[in-house]
This record gives sequence, C-alpha cells and structure tokens, in this order.
Amino acid sequence: MRISELAGASGLPVATIKFYLREGLLQPGRSTSATQATYDDAHVRRLRVIRALTGPVGLSVQQARTILELIDDPGDDLYQTLGSAVSALPPAVDAASVDDPDPYPRARAALAALGQVYDPRFAAVAQLEAALAATEAAGMPLGEPRLLEYGRHLRQLAEFDLEQMPPEPHAAVEYTVLGTALYEPVLLALRRLAHQDVAAQRTLGADEA
Repeated sequence: MRISELAGASGLPVATIKFYLREGLLQPGRSTSATQATYDDAHVRRLRVIRALTGPVGLSVQQARTILELIDDPGDDLYQTLGSAVSALPPAVDAASVDDPDPYPRARAALAALGQVYDPRFAAVAQLEAALAATEAAGMPLGEPRLLEYGRHLRQLAEFDLEQMPPEPHAAVEYTVLGTALYEPVLLALRRLAHQDVAAQRTLGADEA
C-alpha cells in the first residue's frame, strides 16, 4: 500500500506518519522510486502501537522510541530488557548515587515484607522508593496491611501475565515490554472504577437501610 493508503488503514494523517518515519519510530517502506515507497500490514500494526504509546500511555517520542528499540533489538537477557523498558516509563526518577550503600531503604523494606527479590539496579525499585517517600511526605504512609494486600493481588496479576507469555524469545520480549507499557494504564483506570463502584454500592446500601 502507498502512504496515503497506510494513513487510511491506520487512521493517522500522512504528515504524522512522515514524522514517525523521520524520527525512526516507523520502519521505512520498500522503495519503488526515488520519492515513493510501499507499506504493508506490519507498518499498520506498528503505527497503532506508536499511537497507543504516545497517546493513552502518555510517552514522549523519545520514550516511545526507547520502547520500540527494545522490541526491535531485545538482546539476550529478558530481565535486563524489561528493566530498560521500565526505566523509560513514567514516573521518571533520578538514579541513586553509586556511593550510597542503601539507596532505597523504603523499597527494600517493602519488598522484604512482601518476600520479593530486591535488586536496586531495577528501575522500578527507584520508582517505588520515590512513591513511598511521597506518601510519607503527604502524611499518608502506606501501612503494612495495605502493602501486603496490594502486593498479594499484584503478585497474582504478575503470575497470570507471565503464564500468558509466548515461548519464542522475541515475542516474549515484545509481550512483556508492550504489556508493561500498555496494561498499566488499564490497571489504574480499573482501580479507580472499582473505587467508584464500591462507593456507589455502599451509598445504595446506606440509603436502603
């Protein structure tokens, strides 16, 4: 298909597609002349992924490029690749000083309480530290009962996600990296909607009483 047809299939303007091509987010099409190229269904899917990352997920072009580069060239270590993807996702946090012997004490204690591995090199550890520090600063620290309850349910979600992971290495990386980026906003929205539903049900129950 030509770029105009690619625009129709993806729902994006031609100017936006050309911008993604210039920025290296979208692979070039197959050249048919000095000024024209053809595209296929892989380009349509790629554009939909880009639109999701830069739209609902809220990534910048640079962050989306990092995620897509990890999918295109994941390397041999899925754990390291996932860590690189997490570091590209919001919230952005500053890395701890290499001279600090205990850079993330809150995160370390929380993961110990949950019985989970603590690896200060993993970007989410720094993100957890910053989040826990923010709850303390606001006067609403995350107590152990809430931590354990959150952790229990999130562990179940993680186990379910990994059970669905494709066996082929490249597909596994794409599934893990994109799943991390695309599903987290869904989890956040579902939590907010669950709060709304529980509150509505309690209000209805109080009215009936």
